[in-house]
Amino acid sequence: MTIRDVTQAVPAPEGSGAGTRPAVARTRGLRKVYRSAVAVDGVDLEVPQGAVVGMLGPNGSGKTTTIRMLLGLVRPTEGEVELFGQPMPESAESTLPHVGALVEGPGFHPFLSGRDNLLRFAAAEPLLPSNKIGTAVADALELVGLSSAANRRYKGYSLGMKQRLGLAAALLVPRKLVVLDEPTNGLDPAGTREIRRIMAELHARGTTVLVSSHLLSEVEATCTHVIVLSKGTVVAQGELGELLEAGNPTLEVITPDAAQAVDALRANRIPARLAPDGVLVDLVASPAPQVIETLVQAGVSVHEARRKRTGLEDLFARLTESHEDEAPVDLELNEVEQAGVAS
Repeated sequence: MTIRDVTQAVPAPEGSGAGTRPAVARTRGLRKVYRSAVAVDGVDLEVPQGAVVGMLGPNGSGKTTTIRMLLGLVRPTEGEVELFGQPMPESAESTLPHVGALVEGPGFHPFLSGRDNLLRFAAAEPLLPSNKIGTAVADALELVGLSSAANRRYKGYSLGMKQRLGLAAALLVPRKLVVLDEPTNGLDPAGTREIRRIMAELHARGTTVLVSSHLLSEVEATCTHVIVLSKGTVVAQGELGELLEAGNPTLEVITPDAAQAVDALRANRIPARLAPDGVLVDLVASPAPQVIETLVQAGVSVHEARRKRTGLEDLFARLTESHEDEAPVDLELNEVEQAGVAS
């Protein structure tokens, strides 16, 4: 399967591989228009139960708007949203207590300490008994590495510490779904590793995680599934491994006769190009055994040959490059409010 096949076949959830598990969240024909600007257009997606799903897309691709509609924070112009099989936002009161979310940065009282801010959040948790609030807050602070800074005022926190406190608020009680919008924003490498550890722990518990991120390396290291958006539409979704394998298959051949190898392959109409230690051969039209046979017959010394999987960065670029020439829609919430547009 080629990238073209992926972009054509994967957007329909029934054929994406996501449908092999029950869906925690699902949208159908989702569309959001702010005045004349289309932020999300015809999005069909599924978030499989127990998966760690990375939502990817360029700036203005509709990631945050889609997340807001999933959580009932914004009402769609058209389409349907389901959370745990219930329609949103109508079922928000019964479904949202089972969701922990950090969307577009946390909002806390600047003159209260981190602990006191969390105590206020915990007091509003419908699933948290009042006699468990102190323990829940202490555990959440420990989980995100803020125990030593718990009594400092929030206004004195760094951006990374503020992100951690927001994550702690989302994890005050066990959740069925955790939604994180750019959770590593402002974090140093150590903080990023901590977020990765927390996501791994949530996954091990069976919690479904939906994370929006622009750090492709982190998504590739932590996520089991991906959803790729571009210009408000889903261009691919499914299991990460399957999508990467669906990229243009390539054979990496290690040889000291690289120039001779390229000439021999191209003479036999096999696409190839030079690489640091040899050549990279496109396997779309020619299987690996044919490539090796061609090289051996041409007298090329083959030291090693291995299939090279498409990386997420390369896959992402191929899926979104067709939309690069269009001006992105990038609406901030305050801009919408200033325009007086009702959600």
